[in-house]
Amino acid sequence: MIEVKEIQWGLDESLQHAVAKKLRISEKDIESVSLLRKGVDARHKDRVHFVASAAVALRRGEEKYSAYVPYTPPRVHMLRRKPALRPIVVGAGPAGLFAALTLARAGAEPILLEQGDCVEERQKAVRHFALTGQLDPDSNIQFGEGGAGAFSDGKLNSGTHDVRGKQVLFDLVAAGAPEEILWEAKPHIGTDRLPQAVAGLRQEIIRCGGEVRFRTALRDIVVRDGRLCAVVTDREEIPCERLILATGHSARALFETLYARGARLIRKPFSIGVRCEHPQSLINESQYGAFAAHPALGAADYKLAVHLPTGRDVYSFCMCPGGEVAAASSEPRRLCVNGMSPFARDGRNANSALLVNVQPEDFEGDSPLAGIEFQRRWEEAAYRLGGGSYRAPAQLVEDFLLCRPSEKGGSVKPTYPLGVRWCDLRDCLPEFVSSSLRSAFPLFDRKIKGFAMGDAVLTGIEARSSSPVRIVRDELGESSIRGLYPTGEGAGYAGGILSAAVDGIRQAERVLEQLEIRNI
Repeated sequence: MIEVKEIQWGLDESLQHAVAKKLRISEKDIESVSLLRKGVDARHKDRVHFVASAAVALRRGEEKYSAYVPYTPPRVHMLRRKPALRPIVVGAGPAGLFAALTLARAGAEPILLEQGDCVEERQKAVRHFALTGQLDPDSNIQFGEGGAGAFSDGKLNSGTHDVRGKQVLFDLVAAGAPEEILWEAKPHIGTDRLPQAVAGLRQEIIRCGGEVRFRTALRDIVVRDGRLCAVVTDREEIPCERLILATGHSARALFETLYARGARLIRKPFSIGVRCEHPQSLINESQYGAFAAHPALGAADYKLAVHLPTGRDVYSFCMCPGGEVAAASSEPRRLCVNGMSPFARDGRNANSALLVNVQPEDFEGDSPLAGIEFQRRWEEAAYRLGGGSYRAPAQLVEDFLLCRPSEKGGSVKPTYPLGVRWCDLRDCLPEFVSSSLRSAFPLFDRKIKGFAMGDAVLTGIEARSSSPVRIVRDELGESSIRGLYPTGEGAGYAGGILSAAVDGIRQAERVLEQLEIRNI
């Protein structure tokens, strides 16, 4: 087989025809075509088309072209001897799941601890909260098997070029994710399909000798002479010399515990802002022009960013085509939102976070945990402004730009499940965030016509896009507490499902290397 790149593939054209045109051969000379990558080129609205790569089998003449080399998974290196103490992974988000899977495949028999429910039960807890406003602090959109990403769009975009990312995609497909993630330029699994894949990963961990314990929260660690000796859960104390800590960016109480036990934590930049909802049809028309309704394209997305003269950055984040704004609170009387969309992305609204960067100097004091208190302060303000019961504060864009409270909605119907309270969002946002967002809207409107439409809905607040803390680790992946391996997004070393999973694999490999050295 050969690999054919940069194929310009028309919306109404077969891939085989596009390949034949690219190679300047007859379709009859092509035996088979397998898609390797597919993206949309919408730079010119009068000729929107796909750009693809494919593995092609020709009936003759393949020697003229570059051979296709298929991906082969890395060989698993089994430990020569099982460790005396089983390594422990805390947190069953993407970092923790893939760390545990890597350890299990090598014969290390890891124990995976998760404070929330398995994904099947977690779905029930998330639905219950969305219907009633009754929050389970241990199992919700932030906590539980699958991590925060399990109830988002399931986007797998990443800036990482680590080869481990390819293995993550193949493992997800084997676990039940749609095969399209292997070739889509902007792969996503969807909120409705991700739980199946998460459950599949758990089953593979167990099949390979790992153990998974739900409703088991890490409450403390035992440290002697700067080295980890045990972990303390809400059920028992477990002797432990190697702990992969992959708890996610909302594990605020655990950050406080680690700091008290001597782990080195530092402040880290993060962002805060709102969710913005538009009609999906508006985004489609802006991005695809006359091709907006073409069935081959589906819902359009966008990515916006601007650097303001004030030094602030304003940008879109976790854009969810055809999705809804999600109730993402994890602490009582504190309100935050997120976005999610199903695999089909067929909802009436598009939504995205619009965020403003927050620097460590923006919050008071010198504690490394000051960013957490900053988040909490504004989430508490959002809860109060929403009137309690986890209704979300909301405002129309026109009113927001004119600095006046909204009294009612318009043509864009909010999708936040617990309902909204129309208000002035300036009452639950730092002033520099409100003013930065107002400055950015006209600039974004130049890029996407209609982005500043008056009836677009802003829902607050989004403050959990990334961790406000970094747990410092050395070149071996360990924290200042020996045997503790901070991992993933919560520890400050990743920014999404794919990069978190890759970091989990990387940290597991470091643990395995140390275990092998100890066993020689």
